[in-house]
Amino acid sequence: MEKITLDFNNGFKGELVSDNSKLLIGNQEGGLRPYNLLFSALASCFYATFLSIVQKKRLNFSGARIEVDGRKRQEVPTTLEYVTLKLTIQDAKEKKEGFIRSAELAGEYCSIYQTISKVAQMNLEVEFID
Repeated sequence: MEKITLDFNNGFKGELVSDNSKLLIGNQEGGLRPYNLLFSALASCFYATFLSIVQKKRLNFSGARIEVDGRKRQEVPTTLEYVTLKLTIQDAKEKKEGFIRSAELAGEYCSIYQTISKVAQMNLEVEFID
């Protein structure tokens, strides 16, 4: 795994630094907040897993979009109540059932999806556009 570093001022303005990138964090122009980062980690892990599966199945498509939304519980600790991950597949050249099953498998094998599923209801939606 790659090490990251976060440097903050005495407020909630900071910078995340990895070996090959930087991101602004917190209450500043362009700053990402904790759940932006969590949902980004979920989407990227899910997509990498999905891509590995569809490549093994030799399914063809031109692109994909992932939207992640969720809601936190009101009671403390305010863990996630639910998360919806919507995968839109562009120009699916094969049977759509193969993509749907691949998305389901990605949810089963993505470690971040599985970690979040321990505290939140996970909803997976798959759509297709031409």
